[in-house]
Amino acid sequence: MTSPGSREAHIKRATNETDVELTLKLDGTGRAHVQTGQGFFDHMLDHIARHGLFDLDVKAAGDLHVDAHHTVEDVGICLGKAILEAVGEPRGLSRYGHALVPMDETLVEAAVDFSGRPYLVFQAALPPGDLGGFDAELAEEFFYAVAMQSRITLHIELRRGRNLHHCLEAMFKAFGRALRFALQRDPRIHDVPSTKGMLET
Repeated sequence: MTSPGSREAHIKRATNETDVELTLKLDGTGRAHVQTGQGFFDHMLDHIARHGLFDLDVKAAGDLHVDAHHTVEDVGICLGKAILEAVGEPRGLSRYGHALVPMDETLVEAAVDFSGRPYLVFQAALPPGDLGGFDAELAEEFFYAVAMQSRITLHIELRRGRNLHHCLEAMFKAFGRALRFALQRDPRIHDVPSTKGMLET
């Protein structure tokens, strides 16, 4: 549960396929302690924390003997729930965030709206393959789970890129940075950042 004013959340999720425990602190320093059993995915979650300046702890045990799909999706679900819970009342929230991240030949754009209207646009002609058992298609599954559970509108576009590692890493970095800017507080904003006076629920 979230402590009042702390912008922190602790989420647990246990199914027949996975057991996930996740703690998120929005106003952190970029520290991550992640153990999912999937090394490349751990590395990507670390990028979200580091570039979002979030503190993130994740422990996940999943059916990796099948594949990484359930673990990646359920961590995404837990992260999305944690984001929504940690924000709490969105008064003073910047709401929108955007990042354009290059990595060598790769360029990725990410945009976030903490809108209360969950939606994902994922435009990425990724090179086929997997990285240490992390299939390229799992990136979209992860971002979909996060967007649906955090109730954000999220756009991720791979503008160019040939190296799969570069493409995926730039996506996670761009998402972290865009989310950081969307969720930061602006002292000039004293109400909910919407002309409606509320965000959709």
